[in-house]
Amino acid sequence: MVHKKIDVVLVNPGNRKQIYQDLGDEFCAIEPPAFAGLFANYLKAKGYGVEIVDAPAFGLDSKQAAETIVQNYNPSLMVMVVYGYQPSASTQNMTAAGEICKFVKELNPEIRILMTGTHPAALPEQTMREEHVDFVCDREGPQTILQTLQAIQAGTDDFSKVPSLWWRAADESIRSNPVGGLIENLDEEMPGIAWDLLSMDLYRAHNWHCFDHINNRSPYAAIHTSLGCPYRCSFCCINAPFGKPTYRLWHPDSVIQELDLLVTKYGVKNVKFIDEMFVLNESHVLGICDRIIERGYDLNIWAYARVDTVKDKFLEKLKRAGVNWLVLGIESGSKHVRDGALKKFGNEDIIETVRKIQNAGIYVLGNFIFGLPDDDFDSMTETFDLAVELNCEFANFYSAMAYPGSPLYSMALERGLRLPSHWHHYSQHSYETLPLPTDYISAADVLGFRDEAFHRYFTSDRYLQMIQRKFGAEVVAHIQRMTKIRLRRKLLEEQEIIGSGRKHD
Repeated sequence: MVHKKIDVVLVNPGNRKQIYQDLGDEFCAIEPPAFAGLFANYLKAKGYGVEIVDAPAFGLDSKQAAETIVQNYNPSLMVMVVYGYQPSASTQNMTAAGEICKFVKELNPEIRILMTGTHPAALPEQTMREEHVDFVCDREGPQTILQTLQAIQAGTDDFSKVPSLWWRAADESIRSNPVGGLIENLDEEMPGIAWDLLSMDLYRAHNWHCFDHINNRSPYAAIHTSLGCPYRCSFCCINAPFGKPTYRLWHPDSVIQELDLLVTKYGVKNVKFIDEMFVLNESHVLGICDRIIERGYDLNIWAYARVDTVKDKFLEKLKRAGVNWLVLGIESGSKHVRDGALKKFGNEDIIETVRKIQNAGIYVLGNFIFGLPDDDFDSMTETFDLAVELNCEFANFYSAMAYPGSPLYSMALERGLRLPSHWHHYSQHSYETLPLPTDYISAADVLGFRDEAFHRYFTSDRYLQMIQRKFGAEVVAHIQRMTKIRLRRKLLEEQEIIGSGRKHD
C-alpha cells in the first residue's frame, strides 16, 4: 500500500556482507550517503518532495529495498546514487544497485530510474545497456536529476535538452546529450546534506577512527568541504563524475554551519571530511579550523592529506580543531613504482611527514598499494618494509584494481588483462576480488602478498605494543579480534588447487 506520492527517491545501494565478508559486522564503518544527502537538499531547495532509502544502513537486501521504494513512495523518479565510502568504492556497489533497479522494475515498470555516481559516469553507455534503468548521468548529477524530473512531470518523452544525460528514445535507441557545466556556487546550490532524511542513529565510524573511544563510534557524520581533486593518480577514478581534475570549495562559513547542526541537533562527535584532499588550500583548511576552535567543539575528525601538502603551519590548528587522524596516500615504498603512479616524493619525505604529524599529536593512517604496474616482489617488499618502519596507528593495504574511470582501467583494456566478472568483485575484501597482475607477477601473487602483509602488520609485537601504549588493552583486544578473521579468497583457493594438482602429477 502506497503511503505517499513523492517526486524523487534517492537510493543508496550496498551489501556489507557481499563487500566486506565477516569484517562488515563489527569493524567497517556504516557511513551516511553524502552525495544522496547533497542531492536531496538541492532538490528540496527547488521545492520538490524528496526521500532517501539507505539500504546498507537499514540492512536491506536488494528485494527489500525495492519493496520499500515501491510500496512506501511510488516516486516520479527514482535516482540510484552509486558512490562508496572512498573514491574507488563506487563500482563495488554496482551489483546491489543493479539488483535493486531490476526488482523495482519488476514490481512497478512505470517508475522511471536514473543512475548517477562515479561508476555510471565512467561507463554510461555500458550502464544503459546492462542495467534496468531509463537514464544515466555522466557528470556530477544535481542539474541532470532536476531537469530529468521536470521533463517527466511535464509528460514529455523528449529528454534531448537535459545536460549530461543518456536516455532511450521511443525507438529504444540509446541517446546521449552534451555535457553540462559543474555547479560553481556550492554554498547556495548544495548547502550541506539533508540530515533530516537520514536515520542518524544507524551510522558508525570506522574502528580505527575511534581508537580513543572504541565503544562510542556513533553517531557519525561524513561531510564534504570540497569536491573533486586536482591530481591525476593512475589508480584513482574520483574525477569521473566531474570530467576532469577539478577542485571546488564550500566556504568555511558553510562548513561550520553544517557542523553546528550536527553537533547541536544530532550530538555528533565523530566526523569524516570526505574530500579526497582536505589538507591542501591554506585559507580553506585554517578557516575551517579557526571556526571550530572558536566554537570550542570536542570533535574527533579524520581527513585525507598528501605527503607533499602537509605544512607545519597546519598541524597545530588541525589538532586544536579536533582533527585527530590524517590519512596519507603513501602507496609504495619504491620510488620507481610511486613515480609510475604519479606520486613524486621520496621515502625520506614520507618518514619526515609522518613523524611530524605524530609529533603534533595527530594519528596517521597510511594507505599502501601492492600490485601497481611496475611492482615485483622486491618492490612490494619495500612497500611493506616502509609500512613496518613507519608503524602508523593504522594502515590500509590495497591490491591495485582497474577501477572504471581510472587510467589503470584504460591500460587494462588496452592490454587485454583479465578483469572481475561481476562489479562487487572489485571490492578489496570480497571473496571473488580480482586485482591486476603486474608486469612481473600474477594477480594471485599480488593478492596473497597483500593478505599476508595485512596479517603480519596487525599481529606484530611492535605494532600491538604501540597500540597498547597509546590506546590501551581494549583496543589491542579489538585488533586481535579483527585479525582472527581471515578473508576467504577464491583466487587463492584456485591457485592452491592448481598447485596441489601439479604436485600429484
